[in-house]
Amino acid sequence: MTEPPESADETKENAANDALTPAMQLLELQKQHRVLDAKIAELHSFPYQNQVLLQRLKKEKLRLKDRITRLKDDMIPDLNA
Repeated sequence: MTEPPESADETKENAANDALTPAMQLLELQKQHRVLDAKIAELHSFPYQNQVLLQRLKKEKLRLKDRITRLKDDMIPDLNA
């Protein structure tokens, strides 16, 4: 027999279905950026690192940084308007 989901699991499912606010999106993107930064640093520590993977991770990190910058710009109101 299957058991009903626990209350913590229900909360996670409901939270996953809710729309993310810009601030929540920003925090998530910053977290992903930090994770990529750690992976890149880890690859640099090996003498024979995978150059293709390293390039891909760096490009993804730059894409995330651009998205973070655009999101921050969107959150700050234009005072000159």
